[in-house]
Amino acid sequence: MPHSLPANPRVAIVGATGAVGVELVRCLEQRGFPLASLQLLASPRSAGREVVFRGEAVVVEALGDESFEGVDLALFSAGSGLSKVYGPKAVAAGAVVVDNSSAFRMDPDCPLVVPEVNAEALADHHGIVANPNCVAIIAAVAMAPLARAFNLKRVQMATYQAASGAGAAAMEELRASTEAALANRPFAPQVLPHPYAFNLFSHNADVDPESGYNGEELKVIEECRRILDTPDLPIGVTCIRVPVLRAHAIALTLEFDRPVDPDLAREVLAAAPGVRVIDDRARNHFPMPCEAEGQGDVLVGRVRRDLGDPTGRSLALFVAGDQLLKGAALNAVQIAERLLPTASEGARQRELVAAS
Repeated sequence: MPHSLPANPRVAIVGATGAVGVELVRCLEQRGFPLASLQLLASPRSAGREVVFRGEAVVVEALGDESFEGVDLALFSAGSGLSKVYGPKAVAAGAVVVDNSSAFRMDPDCPLVVPEVNAEALADHHGIVANPNCVAIIAAVAMAPLARAFNLKRVQMATYQAASGAGAAAMEELRASTEAALANRPFAPQVLPHPYAFNLFSHNADVDPESGYNGEELKVIEECRRILDTPDLPIGVTCIRVPVLRAHAIALTLEFDRPVDPDLAREVLAAAPGVRVIDDRARNHFPMPCEAEGQGDVLVGRVRRDLGDPTGRSLALFVAGDQLLKGAALNAVQIAERLLPTASEGARQRELVAAS
């Protein structure tokens, strides 16, 4: 299996009509990703729909066993069940798979990659590259530069997760339930287990009866350790679903092996790829989901000493990132860019175009 793609790969998107699939199409276009052809795959009920890409209509096709003949790159965002079935079939047909589900994230043969953090892991792929959980991506982009500079010893985080993480149906439920609440009409939740408008609740993943942690929290712990290459790093997480459409926020407390000056931490963050520091104490202006939405960068701010740590070795900060972009589609496309034969220069030029 080749470790890179041809200069102009033939690309397929699996789950092309879902929330992340739509963003994958948009990212490929906006970043000028070089491709010879684009194939859009989805469920039979979505087959026949048209999606405009670079000014031309592309007809969505039903996913099937023969869908990957002639495909060089397959971007999957259709759930772990379909990824487990069709990911290996795509590889057998000669494609490199970048998978956005949880199917392969902890498989030691499938690198789990955030390009700003551990792009070197791509050298060891065997056909499938796993795109991490959205919270793990956003948190890792913020944590990695500080971990490298100051030797990270412990992490505590609380997440404030948008509807988009549960898919397009959850986003629509948030819109509809908000309209109903404002009109004083009853609304019965269909997608999420609790009322969503003007409410927040513990993430709806199943709760492990022994640890008390839910599945989302356990994924974040395992994946952050793997991305940062710190298998024994102590991490505590509380994941909360909040009534925001598509940008996650995270309160992070990071303990290092020595005291760290917040000003120096800001300098490290400001120089880090994929990070934009928003830390204006005078104006009380810090990262917000409404400003992270549509942005490729992870917004980081509220950098300060954690007064709860008398040793002075801990910093507190607040992070926001677009769940559909950096938390999913953009990260997958950035992985694909790193697999191109002109990876470093091409990725650099695409970052400049995307930032302009």
